[in-house]
Amino acid sequence: MKIIKTFTFVLFTVFFLSFSQTEAEAHSGDLHLGSTGQQVTELQTLLKKLDYFHVDPTGYYGPITEKAVARFQHDFNIPSTGYTGPLTQNKIDQVKMMARTVHGEARGESYKGQVAVAAVILNRIDSAHFPNSTYNVIFQRNAFTAVNDGQYWLNPNRSAYQAVRDALQGADPTGGATYYYNPAGVTDTWIFTRDVVTKIGKHYFAN
Repeated sequence: MKIIKTFTFVLFTVFFLSFSQTEAEAHSGDLHLGSTGQQVTELQTLLKKLDYFHVDPTGYYGPITEKAVARFQHDFNIPSTGYTGPLTQNKIDQVKMMARTVHGEARGESYKGQVAVAAVILNRIDSAHFPNSTYNVIFQRNAFTAVNDGQYWLNPNRSAYQAVRDALQGADPTGGATYYYNPAGVTDTWIFTRDVVTKIGKHYFAN
């Protein structure tokens, strides 16, 4: 009986250690309390533009950063762990891509117009007529002028990030539009066949 108990204990210990090691490896790429470096600085900068981080970026992942990440997670229906696991990183990547697009396409428009462009991206993701991911919608061939002319790669300002945040939380001043255009810059008259839903600034929004 003693041999059986000893063998069971050994098996349990091996299993526990293996499980713990697997869990550690699964989170080895996450940013968390105590992390330092450029990635932390970039995260803090993004959180500041989204109005979650209210001090200057330091490159150190301390309690202030942890609380900011937890608030971000809460607002976007991600478990509020306070560290940047895969779900959080995927949402951050989505926010970055959308902010670049909004900044490149509509930084000269009103804030409402910037929210509208962000909403169009989300409406396309939800539509059966477009790709179903942020990356594929934004980089669909000739979908956005900012991607074609390189303005997508400009550094988005605070307004662009705020507009994306509002759109991701449900704001849609377009009424569900999946297209927009500035009639003064149209080179393909096909867009005029779409039904206009509303006009915001210089952009017409249509379906």
